[in-house]
Amino acid sequence: MCVFISFIFTQTSYISLSLHFIPTMAAFSLILSLTLGFIIIFTLLLSSSLLLSNKRHRFRLRKFIASIIPNPKLPLLSNAACLISFYKNRRRLLSWYTDLLSESATQTIVVHRLWAPRTIVTANPDNVEYILKTNFPNFPKGKPFTELLGDFLGVGIFNVDGDKWSVQRKLASHEFSAKSLREFVVKVLEDEVSKRLIPILENAAENGRVLDMQEVLRRFAFDTICHVSLGIDPCCLDFSRAPPPLAAAFDAASEISAMRAAAPVSAVWRLKRVLNLGSERELKEAVKLVRGCVDEMISERIKNGGGGGGGSGGGDLLSRFLGAGLEDEMVRDMVISFLMAGRDTTSSAVTWLLWLLSGHRGIEKRAVEEIASIGDTQKLGFDDLKEMNFIQACLCESMRLYPPVVWDSKHAAEDDVLPDGTPVSRGDRVTYFQYGMGRMEELWGSDRLEFRPDRWLDRAGAVKKVSPYKYPVFQAGPRVCLGKEMAFIQMKYVVASVLSRFELVPVRPETPAFVPLLTAYMAGGFNVRVRRRRGQE
Repeated sequence: MCVFISFIFTQTSYISLSLHFIPTMAAFSLILSLTLGFIIIFTLLLSSSLLLSNKRHRFRLRKFIASIIPNPKLPLLSNAACLISFYKNRRRLLSWYTDLLSESATQTIVVHRLWAPRTIVTANPDNVEYILKTNFPNFPKGKPFTELLGDFLGVGIFNVDGDKWSVQRKLASHEFSAKSLREFVVKVLEDEVSKRLIPILENAAENGRVLDMQEVLRRFAFDTICHVSLGIDPCCLDFSRAPPPLAAAFDAASEISAMRAAAPVSAVWRLKRVLNLGSERELKEAVKLVRGCVDEMISERIKNGGGGGGGSGGGDLLSRFLGAGLEDEMVRDMVISFLMAGRDTTSSAVTWLLWLLSGHRGIEKRAVEEIASIGDTQKLGFDDLKEMNFIQACLCESMRLYPPVVWDSKHAAEDDVLPDGTPVSRGDRVTYFQYGMGRMEELWGSDRLEFRPDRWLDRAGAVKKVSPYKYPVFQAGPRVCLGKEMAFIQMKYVVASVLSRFELVPVRPETPAFVPLLTAYMAGGFNVRVRRRRGQE
């Protein structure tokens, strides 16, 4: 049997994926089982709902069932084939999508999934600019996206559109541009690095202990972002104690929310949420704990008069946002959003850079030489960090190959046509694929898979300006990342502090697996032996 699934149809390109299954009966049985399985589940749910005495539960179940019964107008064969193909490639989705995009003349594909909106995936910079800037109003995050993260992020800046987004954006933009916030961040980094990070690495070097640098950097990042966002110290880098409940709950909420997005059939997690079962029950409990902690901090801050704008009640973001007069719920969700954005993104980027440098000692040597040329690495200032062009080039190159966020989706408000000719229907999911874009030969040349930081530097050694639509790691347009400068400050500070003192030797010689969730991470951690760098003994 040969099943064809259409992935793209534009004015310039048509690509089909041919799925060959042997024996043919196996494929037929799989499709039939999937169909019958859903019919059985629907029947049981409908029957059980009639037995429920609670009218509210009956209504919710019936509404849920109605929402996931397939539309008879959808092409079932195409959808079933896509589900099967999705399942077959589930362990290599990033490479699968990248291969398909590379084969497309327009670097765009169209995916049909079972009982889900059509998804347009693009690695075309012209399309990305159109989505993120030119016709920005027509491509909001949309309800399908906000439903995924709504239970966790609420009405925070990363999960809303329209006026709610605009209000938060203006406030955050003002605060992130403040010199006082930059100085506060550098002071937090100085304390966290000197008092916790360096002692942990020194202890590992002295005792020959294997250290999971990914876990160390994640804990470091959570301590730092809690200082900056909430003005508290969760002490995650204290390995003598268990991670605090806030950190554990944050991890659980992030992971389960990511699992929602990765589910090939959204009906599964929606059903579990309705019935309060399994992972959805865990998510509900984790979110309750996270929100409860932040709500308590807000109440105490207001009670103690710590809500002065511009950081008069403290340099942290919570104090600054409270001083702007926003509702407590919006402030809470805003802070939680920045906690999520600032935690795993920077730690992921630094983890992958340190791994890449461990396999490119010549590049690492140049980075160490640049750090040494700055002067005193014991106390790095904002101006010192700005001068580290080669370190920045290394970070940009690392994030090109291993972006902390591999894709981002919008949903079309109205029918449209992308610059490459791809038609967009109202409600379609439109995704730009950062991971794939970093591996397109059309964008980066034949050496696209090589780690080559020099591609980011001009002849004078300054960092080149690269179109954010070619390299949308920090998004672009009106939603460009406000914390970009702060992220580079933190990443440069950590990289400079570590490389100037230590050499990291990976325990495993093989290339680690790159796993995408809300934020990508290294499967199995980054286990290393720590050696003092020559001249630092």
